[in-house]
Amino acid sequence: MHNRALRIVSGLGGVVAILAITPSLGFAQDATPGEEAAAGVQAILDNIWVLVAGILVFFMQAGFALVEAGLTRAKNVVNIFAKNMADAIIGILAFFGTGYALAFGNDPAADSVSKIAGSRGFALTGIGDIAEFGGSGYLNLSHTTFFFFQAVFAATAVTICSGALAERTKFISYLIFGAIMCAFIYPMVVHMAWGGGFIAQINIGDRAYSDFAGSGVVHMTGGIAALVGAFVVGPRKGKYAADGTPRAIPGHNIPFAILGVFILWVGWFGFNPGSELAADNLVGGIAINTLIAGAAGGFATTVVVWLKSGKPDLAMIGNGVLAGLVSITAPVGSVTPLMSIVIGAIGGIIVVFAVDFFDKVKIDDPVGAVSVHGVCGAWGVLSIGLFAKVDDAFLGANTPDGETWESSGLFYGGGIEQLIIQLLMVLIIVVFVGVCSFIVFSALKATIGLRVSDEEEVEGLDVPEHGLSGYPADVNYV
Repeated sequence: MHNRALRIVSGLGGVVAILAITPSLGFAQDATPGEEAAAGVQAILDNIWVLVAGILVFFMQAGFALVEAGLTRAKNVVNIFAKNMADAIIGILAFFGTGYALAFGNDPAADSVSKIAGSRGFALTGIGDIAEFGGSGYLNLSHTTFFFFQAVFAATAVTICSGALAERTKFISYLIFGAIMCAFIYPMVVHMAWGGGFIAQINIGDRAYSDFAGSGVVHMTGGIAALVGAFVVGPRKGKYAADGTPRAIPGHNIPFAILGVFILWVGWFGFNPGSELAADNLVGGIAINTLIAGAAGGFATTVVVWLKSGKPDLAMIGNGVLAGLVSITAPVGSVTPLMSIVIGAIGGIIVVFAVDFFDKVKIDDPVGAVSVHGVCGAWGVLSIGLFAKVDDAFLGANTPDGETWESSGLFYGGGIEQLIIQLLMVLIIVVFVGVCSFIVFSALKATIGLRVSDEEEVEGLDVPEHGLSGYPADVNYV
């Protein structure tokens, strides 16, 4: 069972809230009427806040669409928007059907949580109104609120793949992969860490894996799938010269891309603070860490690209902001604001060199999704092992007395154990997501095909795949 419930119990009186709502459990009589009323209000506030945070995360789909469309060519803009629309439609339905159950549908009657996957709650059936232990595990949240929040996370994970496969992938093949990603691959990773699965049940010393809002579970999962997809589908025509030298293929609308970055930045204030899963006094600090890490990532990228090329490349700076945000997503609840700046800035530096590296090894990623989400997602997970100072309830869950907490970060005297367990999960994500994605993409390539024809790629995917252009010529009938 997920241990983050411990913080809600101690910080919010969550036990009182759930007992006030469900007196049949037999303990509500110990609470005074005033305490019951306060706990009931707190439960309502928690559900409202998490629902609003989920709406902000869902709005990130618009940001992803604009970033990807802006950084690719005009002849593919309809296809980019269609894939992002499909991520929301197909991804959410797939997560509703099987994903939520596999991720969080633990059996409360069982002696222990399954290490592999949940087994109840398919299509949200067979579960109660309140997210009881063995369900989502968060005392004040209803299953419906918790499902909403997790479903928009799932749609985000698959959207990361869209940009890396841009301008040469069949739409139907992308739809099939998106459905499998949200129905199976992503939920299985979620269960490992957030659903009480086997990584959550592993201790190294007294340390437990921590990933507050998903640098690994969400972003790295999407980034590894994007890497495999880009490898299997191959680079775009003309991306590499005859001698293998990478050639720039500029995007058609940088204002689109930067507007998308700002929308994603706003959405991240739902992504990270919403992952507190409660309306409490910790939300503001999480928002501050998110804000300044994104700024630090953008600043560091600006300095690096300016020194490298002599120009402040705005498209790369936008990716630097996103790199900072991805990097802070895991440690956001366990580090100080100063360390948030350090973590975000390192992410902003890493992304520049990661983009160059993948270009050189002929992984054609038109929008830098693998670098931003995959590489910086791994950095965010590992950074906890270095800089964690504040208990985010993952870290403190397995201390000897179950109450106090010792600093887990290596740089704060916590030893190397936390870093080791963080690295373990990075390796697990690489292997599990990499193998599953390779199987799916290879099967699609061998059957219905993964890549459009050369003629369609040259023409652009908008008309051949969707029957319309994103920028048609004006029609006059007079």
